[in-house]
Amino acid sequence: MKNNFFENCNDKQSIALRLKQLQSAKVGFYSVGLYPASLAYNCAMQTDSIKLLLAPRPGRDILGAFSEESRKQLNPKYVEKMIEMSFSLEDGIKRSYTLEDLFLKCDLVILSANSNHIENDLLEACRIRRILGKEDVIIACLVGSFTYDKETNSPSLLCQKNNNLAFFSGFHRHGALRNPMDSFTANFCHPEPLNALLGARLLDSLSPNIQVSSGVHNVEGQYIKASKNISSIFAGFGHTFHKENPGLLPTLLTLLLHQCLDQAATVSMSRVDRNNFYSNDNLPLTEIGYGVQRIEAALSKDGAMEKVRDHTFSQLTAMIADVKGSMMLPVSGKPTRNFQVGQIFANQIHKLKRCPHHLDELIDWCQFEGLSLGALEGINSLKYWPEILQKYSLSYQDTSMINLLYLSIFSNHDVKKDIYSILTDSRELTRFCQESVRHESSLRMNLFLNNIDRKDVIDFISDAVLHKEFDTIKFNNIFQSQRDLTMSKEDSAYSKIKQNIYDLFS
Repeated sequence: MKNNFFENCNDKQSIALRLKQLQSAKVGFYSVGLYPASLAYNCAMQTDSIKLLLAPRPGRDILGAFSEESRKQLNPKYVEKMIEMSFSLEDGIKRSYTLEDLFLKCDLVILSANSNHIENDLLEACRIRRILGKEDVIIACLVGSFTYDKETNSPSLLCQKNNNLAFFSGFHRHGALRNPMDSFTANFCHPEPLNALLGARLLDSLSPNIQVSSGVHNVEGQYIKASKNISSIFAGFGHTFHKENPGLLPTLLTLLLHQCLDQAATVSMSRVDRNNFYSNDNLPLTEIGYGVQRIEAALSKDGAMEKVRDHTFSQLTAMIADVKGSMMLPVSGKPTRNFQVGQIFANQIHKLKRCPHHLDELIDWCQFEGLSLGALEGINSLKYWPEILQKYSLSYQDTSMINLLYLSIFSNHDVKKDIYSILTDSRELTRFCQESVRHESSLRMNLFLNNIDRKDVIDFISDAVLHKEFDTIKFNNIFQSQRDLTMSKEDSAYSKIKQNIYDLFS
């Protein structure tokens, strides 16, 4: 997929002309849900010019995503300006902009539909762009969930299937965008640094309340958003069910954040275009806002250090703010919709004293509370979780919290009883946060130490202390069968479900 501002430029003169055109370029949003409409309202409040155009999905109203209560709070003057952004006059008759209109009038078109429509929208956008000969218009997406690839029969990130697709995201609360004094940050990511810089400038110019920075990690950014949507459900649960346990929340929320970023760092290593970011042909990342050129992690494997993670994307501060903000209970207004799913989940299992019987029951709970199925992006991603683990070779230690959430919905009745015990008991959940991030060798060593009364265990530890050397072969021989070691001190709910979690990785 070709996707850059200079596709039709063949010489210096055409490039210079294109750069001038981009100084006054417009941005278009197709499919006007709550976020694009709130963003447009912010622009209407803060600027006199119209640099943002809206093309609602056929049959939809640009204010259709607002609740009746929210509509009453909107200033009619700004609403009228929003309407100007979405209509053209033809022979004195108003006509809503279409996706085709956006390609004719804009240089950056953002497809803002959720996962239910985004794949078809992207195909249609590419078709229209090709027919109109507007190949120098960049296409970006907002969606933060996985789609299902029928060709490979596995879940995929849209930016990984189309690695030149741009990605726009940052933390926002829709109410904040309608507050004239509030502001928010975002990242515009494109794998080519110059296009990322130019796209970020276009979006940054929409409103003084919106600060947009450039980035190249579009795949990682989209993964972070997908993982964050799931993690936000757990955060909503924690804030609601354990609000009387202030010691638990910092541990829970910190672990959710770090696991989200560690997963994305592993996904980054699987990118086929990863090395292009660091080649001499590209603008160095340090010159478009990154602090350092590359942040990598390595592990010792078979006596050699092997690169296993790329954390460079962690310098996209708006992305990190998005994760943190989505796990916070706001002082005013409503939390994110995924967070609200977690709140509903917590209230229902408190009331019913059990986990949901199945996914449909959880969805019914959410819809009864006014959350539409299309807004449940975290649940949409969670459905594919076991396949995501396999596809990206994610480790148990980096995914334990989402694993627990997944099993609370999709496992059998007996397993759910133990998971309910973990979720609802502060001590058990704290233990899960601690134990589940340890490597298997560490867990085995703890079990080993639980059997300190055995002579072979004492002999092994004594030799290790005396000679300052850990004999791995001897350790494995003693530990040849876990059944040889007493399990009486491993009778917690966590120990009972460990095998069920391990099964997700088999």
